Amino acid sequence: MRIHTALTAAIGFTLAFGPANSNAQDKFPSHPIVLSHGFGAGGNSDTVARIIAPVLSERLGQQVLVEPRVGMGGNLATDKTVKATPDGHTLVVLTGGHAVSGALYKTLPFHPVDDLQMISTLIYFPFVISVRKDHPFQNLGDLIAAAKAKPKAITYSSVGIGSTQHLAGELLQSMAGIELVHVPYRGGMAPVTDLLGGRIDVMIDTLTVTSPQIASGGVRGLAVTSPKEWPSLPGIPAAAATVPDYDVRSWMGVATTKGVPADVLARLNAEIRYALAQPVAKDRLEQIGNEVRASTPDEMRAHVAAEVAKWQKVVADANVPQQ
Repeated sequence: MRIHTALTAAIGFTLAFGPANSNAQDKFPSHPIVLSHGFGAGGNSDTVARIIAPVLSERLGQQVLVEPRVGMGGNLATDKTVKATPDGHTLVVLTGGHAVSGALYKTLPFHPVDDLQMISTLIYFPFVISVRKDHPFQNLGDLIAAAKAKPKAITYSSVGIGSTQHLAGELLQSMAGIELVHVPYRGGMAPVTDLLGGRIDVMIDTLTVTSPQIASGGVRGLAVTSPKEWPSLPGIPAAAATVPDYDVRSWMGVATTKGVPADVLARLNAEIRYALAQPVAKDRLEQIGNEVRASTPDEMRAHVAAEVAKWQKVVADANVPQQ
């Protein structure tokens, strides 16, 4: 009887606590998720992350916390994700600058494709080449003519060495035969502040950052970096109209740590797709000038790999020094 009682108690303990603990550990998400990015507050990455985070929070039943981790040209946030526990609770917003870094830097603490698990792309967009409203440059042709007359006299901004904005400027110099001075920032609204304050001449930045400044009348758009005019900025010509074949378009996507379980990856992909389809997110992303486009994990991986290869060619052809 004593043996039977003890055995019954042991079985009861296992049924009561063993499976419950296992289920609690297997449940995803089991605590808040961190969605990091590598640029300053108020910039494009921060804005996009904060648009999709509330929808993801509601769907996942856990808060999705947006965390700017500025440093290493945007790569600090990626490095943290690469080294995180592969349970899906650490996500990172990748930008076109992620692929540029893979081409521009001689060494990185991670492989830009193989050391991450891609989840889904989010948006695609061009950049805007702009000046203060009271600047004498009326169009891209004026900028190029002035730069040819006085090499290295005109400054342009980017959100960091190795960012897509940086390479957009380098490619413009190479294709137009001019020399500008690159002024890297840490992202956010600092380039706008210095442009309006007269501390830099030209800003190359996203539509998210630039469009409100154009709408308010403080900034003049000289050109968009897509091959044709961009729908949300009618009247601003494509840079290719002045510099034939010039084309720089970027993207954003979400990735996580390599080794995340397949069911967690599938859940994250499904919820990001859902978020991008909701008017509360989709309409806002389109209003600030983006093309919204989700993908499968494999599609995003192929895209990032192709982007790294593209920028490797640009770096080589434009003789951009590797960092």
